[in-house]
Amino acid sequence: MASPSIIVSEGQFQCSICLDVFTDPVSTPCGHNFCMACIGGYWDSNNPPQCPLCKEKFETRPKLSVNKSFAEIVEEFKRSTEVKSNLHGTLLAPTLSDVFCDVCDDEQKLKAVKSCLVCMTSYCEEHISLHRFSKHKLFDPVSMEDRMCKQHERLLEVFCENDQMCVCTFCAEKNHRTHSTVPVERTRAERMNRLGKTEAEIKEMIQERLKKVEEIEQTVELSKSNAEREIEASVQVFSVLVQAIERSQAELVETIEEKQKAAEKRAKGYIEELEEEIVELRKRIADLEQLSNTDHIYFLQSFPYMCTAPTTKDLSHITLYGDLCVGTVRRALSHLVEIITEEERRFSAEDLGRIQQYTADVTVDTNTNHPSLVLSVDGKQLRHGIQRHFLSNNPERFDFTIASLGMQKFGCGRHYWEVEVGEKTEWNLGVAKESVDRKGPIVRSPEKGFWTLWLSNVNEYYAYTEPPVQLPLSVKPTKIGVYLDYEGGCVSFYDVEAKLHIYTFSDCNFTNNLCPYLNPGRSHLDNNATPLIITPVILTH
Repeated sequence: MASPSIIVSEGQFQCSICLDVFTDPVSTPCGHNFCMACIGGYWDSNNPPQCPLCKEKFETRPKLSVNKSFAEIVEEFKRSTEVKSNLHGTLLAPTLSDVFCDVCDDEQKLKAVKSCLVCMTSYCEEHISLHRFSKHKLFDPVSMEDRMCKQHERLLEVFCENDQMCVCTFCAEKNHRTHSTVPVERTRAERMNRLGKTEAEIKEMIQERLKKVEEIEQTVELSKSNAEREIEASVQVFSVLVQAIERSQAELVETIEEKQKAAEKRAKGYIEELEEEIVELRKRIADLEQLSNTDHIYFLQSFPYMCTAPTTKDLSHITLYGDLCVGTVRRALSHLVEIITEEERRFSAEDLGRIQQYTADVTVDTNTNHPSLVLSVDGKQLRHGIQRHFLSNNPERFDFTIASLGMQKFGCGRHYWEVEVGEKTEWNLGVAKESVDRKGPIVRSPEKGFWTLWLSNVNEYYAYTEPPVQLPLSVKPTKIGVYLDYEGGCVSFYDVEAKLHIYTFSDCNFTNNLCPYLNPGRSHLDNNATPLIITPVILTH
């Protein structure tokens, strides 16, 4: 025979009492089919006997016999279901559209709108009024097949905590006898409590993410307004610089032109005076020629006067230079540099005020200390001591370079801290990769995982690159601010007291955790013996 469809099978081969495939099917006088045990149990609790579906009452309890032909069809259906189950693994739970009313006639079953897991019955909109058990809870339509034990065809009423599965009472007594089993209602109640907690956690997670979304949106808006403010400030400062350049250029041109005009005027005066003297000198030559042709007496009488050269201007005092503007352009540029430096000073102070909001509480990691270093109890002061301490040579410890790392590990974000260096004559500060080599001599360059500022020989400052870049600082800083922008790829140093930017390592590709790096330098006969001090950040605005 042809295998019936799943929907037809559920409609024609399920007992409307146990909601499972018929076992020993029998037919009532009204023509409805039930399991023999199911209808017998139903009639045992109902007097007078009637049909559970059409409610037809019988004067006497009908004597029923197994419908052998129908039973064979049911067995064939069971075998086809088992084959299909073996082919597909486990049968998928039917969708809501697959659940039909158990009260409707087999030929005209309507889709169920509710199911009662106590009565094990599903009801359509028309028959839902037949469910009169007020203490029973109705659920959305569900198939009862997955709620029955496939082996014993009994309701799954027990939960095995060992195997974490629902079983029937027969399975609990036989296969799960040594296991911890509880009624499914109790397990459900316990897990409903856990479900409520999980739901609360998820709701809290949703609220956290909604809050984070709001924070991000506010940050975007703040970033937008800050960007607009920065653009406006940049337009203003560059306008000032452009105006200063244009003004300096105009003043430079005017100065050069005035010098040139003054030089031309002075040259013209010299030329006029010299031309007058040339006329006088030529006249004297004519007089001398005329005198040479006179008689002896006139010649000798006039000779004392005529033989003396006329008084003229000292030519050595007449000096003119072809290059009139030596140093003029340089002085103009120096003036521009002063303007730019003043603008840089103003913006450095503003930058410092903004980055101080990212203050990090930095402390020194004693496990990284070089054995000659002395660390204060609070982990904030570090100096070079005279004696070498006997410490374990763990992998984290520097054994040659007089240095330590901070306990903090930065793998993202922005961070700022300040270190008081006072009048020390040598130190080295900045950040380093957590994975840097700490044994033997090391090169403290970005290529080796170090981004540091270095003071050497009292007043020589360097950005510790390879080779180091010397920094011409006009003022000796006594407190250094260190700023790390991990995502921005930069490490900046500031003179906190002067509010000046010192140097920035930019375009850094950070891929590892970074730690604060502190090196107080060696003390030499009480020189450079003062400690490096990690100080609290005092906002500058």
